[in-house]
Amino acid sequence: MRRNTFKACLMASTLIGGIGLSTASAMAQEEEGAQPEDRVVVTGTRIPSANLVSTSPVTQIDAEEFQDRGVIRVEDMVNTLPQAFAGQGSNISNGATGTATVNLRGIGAARTLVLVNGRRLPYGSPRSVAADLNQIPGALIERVEVLTGGASAVYGSDAVAGVVNFYLDDNFEGVRFDAQYSFYQHTNDNSTMATLIANNAANNPSQFRQPDDRVIDGAATELSGVMGVNTPDGRGNATLYVTYRNVAPVYQANRDYSACAFGTTNGGTEFSCSGSSTNAVANFLNVGPNAYPHGAWFRTNGSEFIARDFTSDTFNFNPYNFYQRPDTRYVLGANAHYEVNRHFDVYSELTAMDTRSLAQIAPSGVFGGGVAGSSGGINCNNPFLTAQQVNFLCTSQGLGPNDIAEGVLILRRNVEGGPRQSDVRHTMYRGVFGTRGDFFNTGLSYDMYGSFANVHMAENYRNEISVRKSSLALNAVLDGGGNIVCAVNADADPSNDDPACVPYNIFSGTPSQASINYITNPLLQDGQTTQQILSGSVFGDLFGLQSPAADTPVAFAVGAEYRRDSLELLPDANYQAGDGFGQGGPTTPVSGSQDVYELFTELRVPIIEGRPGFEFLNAEFAYRFSSYSSGVETDTYKAALEWSPVPDLRARASLQRAVRAANVIELFSTQSIGLFDLSSGANGNYDPCSGPVPTATLAQCANTGVTAAQYGNIADNPAGQFNQLTGGNPNLAPETADTITLGLIFSPEFIPGLTVSVDYFDIQVDDLVGTIPPSQALAECLATGDAAFCSLINRGNGGTLWANQTGYIIATNINTGSLSTDGFDINAVYGMDLDFIGPNAGSLAFDLVGTYLNSLETVSFPGAAPFDCVGTYGGQCGTPNPEWRHKFRATWTSAYDFDAALTWRHFASVNQFGGGAAINATLDAQNYFDLSGNWYASEDMRLRFGVNNILDSEPPLSSAVGAGFGNGNTFPQVYDAVGRYIFAGITVDF
Repeated sequence: MRRNTFKACLMASTLIGGIGLSTASAMAQEEEGAQPEDRVVVTGTRIPSANLVSTSPVTQIDAEEFQDRGVIRVEDMVNTLPQAFAGQGSNISNGATGTATVNLRGIGAARTLVLVNGRRLPYGSPRSVAADLNQIPGALIERVEVLTGGASAVYGSDAVAGVVNFYLDDNFEGVRFDAQYSFYQHTNDNSTMATLIANNAANNPSQFRQPDDRVIDGAATELSGVMGVNTPDGRGNATLYVTYRNVAPVYQANRDYSACAFGTTNGGTEFSCSGSSTNAVANFLNVGPNAYPHGAWFRTNGSEFIARDFTSDTFNFNPYNFYQRPDTRYVLGANAHYEVNRHFDVYSELTAMDTRSLAQIAPSGVFGGGVAGSSGGINCNNPFLTAQQVNFLCTSQGLGPNDIAEGVLILRRNVEGGPRQSDVRHTMYRGVFGTRGDFFNTGLSYDMYGSFANVHMAENYRNEISVRKSSLALNAVLDGGGNIVCAVNADADPSNDDPACVPYNIFSGTPSQASINYITNPLLQDGQTTQQILSGSVFGDLFGLQSPAADTPVAFAVGAEYRRDSLELLPDANYQAGDGFGQGGPTTPVSGSQDVYELFTELRVPIIEGRPGFEFLNAEFAYRFSSYSSGVETDTYKAALEWSPVPDLRARASLQRAVRAANVIELFSTQSIGLFDLSSGANGNYDPCSGPVPTATLAQCANTGVTAAQYGNIADNPAGQFNQLTGGNPNLAPETADTITLGLIFSPEFIPGLTVSVDYFDIQVDDLVGTIPPSQALAECLATGDAAFCSLINRGNGGTLWANQTGYIIATNINTGSLSTDGFDINAVYGMDLDFIGPNAGSLAFDLVGTYLNSLETVSFPGAAPFDCVGTYGGQCGTPNPEWRHKFRATWTSAYDFDAALTWRHFASVNQFGGGAAINATLDAQNYFDLSGNWYASEDMRLRFGVNNILDSEPPLSSAVGAGFGNGNTFPQVYDAVGRYIFAGITVDF
């Protein structure tokens, strides 16, 4: 690409990047001589228009900004927009699906539709309904349009929050090679964290290590090649592309603020190093009938049992976790089109993707097991027990050598076995074949296509501990020859023998490698989703029908679509048996499919044009009827109005109704046990019924299943993590959503180059497909005793909700209450020449994209009190929801083959939901500054360099971030968590 072309594209992208189609429409309206045949299609409608206008707010990002920020992951660019909230991405380690998703407006990635060239992408994985952005070939992106006002009537009911539409260059000519190298750099100079780590390292050097003062890590390489050729007659094009990406990990161990898992101390005024109760030294919890008190803890100390020290006897799991997952990705494809004649323009899109990502968390362990599996217990004749331990455990309790100390749960971390690793591979194939053109001689046009997509997932979960095998290996005895063997091989019944069993010594020595190999289970699962689409539409002017006060005829689009989505997940025998301590419970095979038949229509009605007070007044209407194979039928519609009283001002408003049927993953996904987080109460405990002095009363705790004997003796989880049962529900009803948008766009003639838009949005989702938050179910049961909530609470052994798989809270998919959000999007762009400085001073362009969030309110179930998550984080609100967030970008285009851009990203402060410890009460406002530059070394070569987060700002820290999107004491899918991002790249055209 030529230098002047680069400059022109950069200037145009800057002018439209923040304002999106609002600015583009203003620019298009200024072009003289726009002809009807020059019509294009914009996101939010299927009706082509000579003017790039939209009745819904649309923000645009173009290819230049992708390169200026040096992003190698598409989601990282989209998530810089204030309309986007945290979704699955590379910064998640615990609970990672291996996919990358976008979540508009914070109402769920499943309610955001992702398109390529106006056509939907398949589900991202058998475990993730949202489309995987890894499928997008970044090298071919021409622009991205993000419509956040809802578009269900146009594209389908799952566009409740909006649409992210990636337009790919389909007329590329020549050969282009692009290479980029990037890495992170951080200076560990937080003296408070250094002191905290040093104090803990003094007592436990194996778990605490000071990171290096200066760290460079997370290196990434991306290579891409594009080759395109036009046909000699200029009526067609074929483009081939290939992209390779390799990303190295960033470990939490290498940042001082994440080198240990945070708790709080001194009344919540300071951070402490906390962690999991399953430690490298075996800990034990009594939930059985024995005399050493119910709920008591003890641990090994060499060859003795002693009381557990709650300050030091936790496991620091943070250093094992990733801040950035390593991955390798290949994307290749071919796009082609050829206009045989004006009636017959054939096109195709072929894409293949292979991505492999590694999620890593701390080593597995015996999480509340024993000789009776998850029910616990230790056999008194275990030869690994010393005399002191036998007396402590058995003799003093009146148990004989052939008895079992029932209900004693073992919690011992398998540090010798290495961290748990989920090696996830996704392979995707997608093909689109279609034709478009004029519909005979009617003055109408048509577009019809078919597409097929398959996403295959293969997961190899390594270093997990088997519940069954560990219970056998822990039950060690002496055989007739005085050898220590597994009891299963020493009894009189040879049919139950397991010759591979090796006794596992965690009581008075170090486990043997052979025993570790035996109790370690590989877990494998394989699955796929497929999507088949047949779609056709006809559009154009409505046979000359025209308002007498308008110059433009009425336009319409009408069409039909058939779509089939199917899902299959096949876990291996170990997964199906739930034979993995860290897996929660059984993972059962799942399969299901859903067919939908749809009819849709749109109508654009110019009412008044070119009259005093009416530059134009247009109305838009859209309707979609959907019939699902489950028997559900839905009606979705849209009505919109846009009015320009004078050339400088345009107003727009829309009302949309979406009825979203549950997708196949929400219907059929496996029910299994996972983790959720509780906030600590006034006494420092997480479970209100735990500890010697519970926060809740005996009567309240009895509502949740606590017995009188258990009250005051239930062990709390020091990590604040508890079990929940999640999964699909084939009986889900559709949810309904109403969206209102109101907007003003101001382009004053007296300030050339300035355009400002303000858009109000209001989205209300009822009969929400979701879950009753387990924390709220517990709170409601404690407070009211309502059976609807108390039936969801299943107290396990000893009354805990965490010590093993017997205790959990049910949180499977149901139609719950409602979710709503409203606020304002504020966009502004301004461009100016710097001729007043000098003839070669160049030009400046500014763009601002900001969102003021007024409410983000959830009603968990009918009749429940609503809670608002604006300005909060944690608990039921999850990731931070700043009241104000913006991205401001200034670009200088020089006259000397160089340009530069400075970006300011801002997040307002947020407070912990429900209040909390003083040091967790507020995550301060965050400001990040990014700088990039381009040098056009020749007509065909462009060099770029940049630094994001120039000041190496640390992320805000908290001990209440939870698991999943919370990672490493912060929210790395929201904030810059790992320091400066430095990149350099080159683009060469041949």
